[in-house]
Amino acid sequence: MPTQQDIYAAGFESRPPMLNKENYVSWSSRLLRYAKSRPNGKLIHNSILNGPYVRKMIPEPGDANREITVTETFHLQTDDELSDKELKQIEADDQAIHTILLGLSEDIYAAVDSCKTAQEIWLRVQQMMKGFDIGIQEKKAKLFKEWERFTSNEGESIQSYYHRFLKLMNDLKRNKHFPEKIASNL
Repeated sequence: MPTQQDIYAAGFESRPPMLNKENYVSWSSRLLRYAKSRPNGKLIHNSILNGPYVRKMIPEPGDANREITVTETFHLQTDDELSDKELKQIEADDQAIHTILLGLSEDIYAAVDSCKTAQEIWLRVQQMMKGFDIGIQEKKAKLFKEWERFTSNEGESIQSYYHRFLKLMNDLKRNKHFPEKIASNL
């Protein structure tokens, strides 16, 4: 039976995972996977990482009847001039913003509320979480201690031992704390 923490970490199928100050690395990975699993997932994922659709400048023929001849002018692409593919990307841009905001707590939401694009929100959250480097260093130290003390428990099955080992290795890799020395010993 899953614990409340498991449910919190995984999120729900209809909702992205929630971010807290200790789980940014896993949250960002899960959020991107969640985004990809949604309808228009590739477009949502693209909007988060690369920014929204940028409307084109459309040329218009100039007015030859003017005193000063203007050969052509430009206007910003209107909704009527958008292709179906472009409309889908604009819709995905809105869904990307919504997806990220659903995974944020009130205090973090307040700091990104003025952002206009999903990419801007994504980068601001990333920057905010880098401010928690002390927590990251503490987590790194904890993972290294866990690695150094890792042994089998008395009466533990090989499957349980292997599962704990894989979880520790995944935590080390995911948090980019997988030392070359450890890798060379495997």
